[in-house]
Amino acid sequence: AAMSRKGVKLLLDSLIRSAKHFNRSEVECLIKLFDTLVAKSSSHFAGAGFNRTVFRDILYSAFGMTDDVVLDRVFSTFDRDNDGCITVVEWVEGLAVLLRGTLEEKMKHCFAVYDLNGDGYISREEMFQMLKNSLLIQSADEEPEEGVKDLVEIALKKMDHDHDGKLSFTDFEKAVRDENLLLEAFGPCLPDIK
Repeated sequence: AAMSRKGVKLLLDSLIRSAKHFNRSEVECLIKLFDTLVAKSSSHFAGAGFNRTVFRDILYSAFGMTDDVVLDRVFSTFDRDNDGCITVVEWVEGLAVLLRGTLEEKMKHCFAVYDLNGDGYISREEMFQMLKNSLLIQSADEEPEEGVKDLVEIALKKMDHDHDGKLSFTDFEKAVRDENLLLEAFGPCLPDIK
């Protein structure tokens, strides 16, 4: 559904305020790109946005993200109203965090991606799932599950500051602030620097 000129201007002004890491021309480009993607997607959301499949293709082709679990979780962090469709607002605001977010915003994003069941904690099982998916198996004679379990224990030892056997956002935040490399400790969920 084509928007009126006034509607487009209101949307643009609103997005410039909410996606504060982009300037006006960048937001305009992202809206145009969104419209192109929606037109190409020909999904039943036509006009409203695009679905998980189109979104995954974009993350794969634009950012080289390949892990299925991560792609689904990133989709969930973008799709804030949980309707299975990425709207133009979710698209621009999500990309603002993904591409230009502050450390705080990126920590919240990564934590949400890793918290598979959305209970506010990254459990041993969730760490195991994420690491199992993102690690390459090195040697044929080593049991891969054991290596992943060892990594989970190492991560907990390093990051679980309150020693409750799972990571709260507070644990995660403290660990990442102490060592920025831990931001993507359980799998790549941000685009690489390119």
